[in-house]
Amino acid sequence: MMKTTVSINSPPEVGAALQRLRLARGLTLEDLSRIAGVSKSMLSQIEREKANPTIAITWRLANALGVPIGELLASAQRHIETIRLLESHETPTLPGPHAGYVLRILGPMELAGKYEWYELTLAPGGELVSQPHDPGTVEHLTLLHGAIEIEVGAAEKKVKLGATARYPADQQHAIRNPGKTEAKALLIVIHR
Repeated sequence: MMKTTVSINSPPEVGAALQRLRLARGLTLEDLSRIAGVSKSMLSQIEREKANPTIAITWRLANALGVPIGELLASAQRHIETIRLLESHETPTLPGPHAGYVLRILGPMELAGKYEWYELTLAPGGELVSQPHDPGTVEHLTLLHGAIEIEVGAAEKKVKLGATARYPADQQHAIRNPGKTEAKALLIVIHR
């Protein structure tokens, strides 16, 4: 078991823990800002101990980094567990409620920009439309439940239950749910 120690005499050094966790995952301030929805300037101030984050911001940062909130409040580095479980509520998500999708970030943040994997949930009629990723990027989508169709450029294909679609993601592409029930898929993005 990992133990969190917080001193009663002084506030926790959230900035030091935040910077350590961010760098361990290979994230820039801009990356973390985008994932957590916290401004880059606020993150910089927190890391330099110039600002104290609210509980809400600390919670968002912990979710974005895929750690329990206590890890940001810990005053010292902790022993790394051999097997670390990430509970469902700790999994960072990128909601797109206006477009009818939710992306749960299943991959570790330190691989972001290289290998990324997600659980994609699409509401009936929902869609995830993406601008072209970096040259050579490919996506692999496996349909677990419901109906999904993929559009890449002028090409469009329906994905059957249990099937995997592999396609270039360095051009505009869209994943849509044309069905009347929720669709769920695993999405892997490989950046080259």
